[in-house]
Amino acid sequence: MSQDEFAEEPEPSAEDAKTSKPTDPLLCEVAWEVCQQVGGIYTVIRSKIPSMVKRWDRNYCVIGPYNPHVSPAEFEECRPAAPFAKAVKALQEMGADVRYGTWLVTGKPRTILLNPDSVMSRLGEIKYLLWEHHGINLPADDNLLNQVVAFGFLVENFFRFLTDKKICRRPIIAHFHEWMASSAIGEIRRAKLPLAVVFTTHATLLGRFVAMSDPWFYDHVPFINWEADAKRYNVDAQVRIERAAAHGSHAFTTLSDITAFECEHLLGRKPDILLPDGLNIERFVAMHEFQNLHLVYKEKINQFVMAHFFPSYSFDLDKTLYFFSSGRFEYRNKGFDLTIEALARLNGRLRQQKSDRTIIFFLVTRQPYRCINAEVLRMRAVMEELRDTCTAIKDHFGQQLFLSAAKGKFPNFDELMDDYWRLRLRRMMHAWKAHRLPAIVTHDLVDDARDEVLNQLRTCQLINREEDPVKVVYHPEFITPTDPLFGMDYDQFVRGCHLGIFPGAYEPWGYTPLECVARGIPAITSDLSGFGTYVLQNMPDHQQRGIFVVRRRNVPWNASAEELTNWLSEFIKLERRERIAQRNMVESSAEHFDWNNLGQHYAAAHKLARQRAEI
Repeated sequence: MSQDEFAEEPEPSAEDAKTSKPTDPLLCEVAWEVCQQVGGIYTVIRSKIPSMVKRWDRNYCVIGPYNPHVSPAEFEECRPAAPFAKAVKALQEMGADVRYGTWLVTGKPRTILLNPDSVMSRLGEIKYLLWEHHGINLPADDNLLNQVVAFGFLVENFFRFLTDKKICRRPIIAHFHEWMASSAIGEIRRAKLPLAVVFTTHATLLGRFVAMSDPWFYDHVPFINWEADAKRYNVDAQVRIERAAAHGSHAFTTLSDITAFECEHLLGRKPDILLPDGLNIERFVAMHEFQNLHLVYKEKINQFVMAHFFPSYSFDLDKTLYFFSSGRFEYRNKGFDLTIEALARLNGRLRQQKSDRTIIFFLVTRQPYRCINAEVLRMRAVMEELRDTCTAIKDHFGQQLFLSAAKGKFPNFDELMDDYWRLRLRRMMHAWKAHRLPAIVTHDLVDDARDEVLNQLRTCQLINREEDPVKVVYHPEFITPTDPLFGMDYDQFVRGCHLGIFPGAYEPWGYTPLECVARGIPAITSDLSGFGTYVLQNMPDHQQRGIFVVRRRNVPWNASAEELTNWLSEFIKLERRERIAQRNMVESSAEHFDWNNLGQHYAAAHKLARQRAEI
């Protein structure tokens, strides 16, 4: 870019001038998932932006890595504006690929994207300084780590330029999210840059690895040797970057008290402030339409259920409830194992009680697969052909009925359908019937034999037999509008269900139950999730509001499974009117989790960091 293209920010309007002063602090949030979705932090940053822009206005920006394959879809480049323009230019003159523009999400924040590939020629120097100054030894062949530390080098230099008094005299707060964005913190503090540093870990890296193989993780946390386990799981460098960030920040934060307990023992520092995750509730608000939306999207799910089950056998859709669980495939961490066990027990109870209810449980996650199961896809197509045939017969029947009535002749209904349509309908109904059990998985998995979910479903005999009240649909791909089986997005799918089940064993926060609440759908969480512990501490009437918390901490697995089964049994007993009333209660709770309310915790962390940094 030429010098002329680095235009200063236009003069603020009179309204802006009242709220924004040249001496006001700047807030820069640094995250690996800015303009690229990798995991849950993307949702945290993106959903929080409207409230942050409302609070900080032009003094707020987000910083992330530039990914040429993903970033352009969410990012619109434009000329840098003050006070960031000169820092961007200085970094570009250093040879770095720096993009300034707008993240195309609600709030449209100022966004700076730094391309790690542009400084890969200096990777050896970057790694040497991390080892020399901070004792972090990086492997040679880990591409992700190379990208992470190269990005950290760019972030560090960006703040070196931005804190130069010739460029900017404002107080600056740098808020780093998760270890992948935080490798710059050590050098920032070593250089004594006039910067208030906040670091938020959304889940310790080591904790996530250990929890996947240890069902009693939280009982064992105080006794974990972090150095030995980091080497055992081959994440020594990553853990050391995370520990350096935790100890180097002026304010160290995490999401919940349960993760704070983990941080204290695995990172060696107790977090100063908890920053519970919220949502931009306005995005989910459907005013008084959310009950109608439930009916609309439930009917879409009905269409899938008919195509999937009715060729083998049928049941009363008016007496059918839709339960679901979703998230990354972490079999124990996400509580998939506990959920399936509870459903198996529920199935036994309902059979014994000879209940007329049918429960369809959808497990939506992502596992490697080859393609959609051909028979599942075929039956969906056959159902659509059957629908078209019935529509054509209806139109033909209606025309013949009208002609007969117009002639003053009371119709003989047997004569209204001619032989052609009788034969066509008979053939379609014959093609529609299947002499097999409905599939429990919708796709052909790459490793069917070793899939933990499938193996547990088979062990528990949840195989979609006609006599079983609890049926299962395992969908190993996230639901999108282009999904040929559902033809709807995830938001619509959730609104069409009756209950979300998320009794995680390791969930530093847990967005999935919160997203259910925002959509007016009851949800189950656990006291081993940050969301669950927050609900227990802040919402004493949470059960009346349709948020159920399974006790898992210091509780035997079987006892948790029995408690979950009992809650599911009670939920099934609710009549339609009671479920509608409960959804109203759930929807009314959503406002509590709006970022406009929970953003106050971020304000407290930024204030604390400024006090400690003395800026």
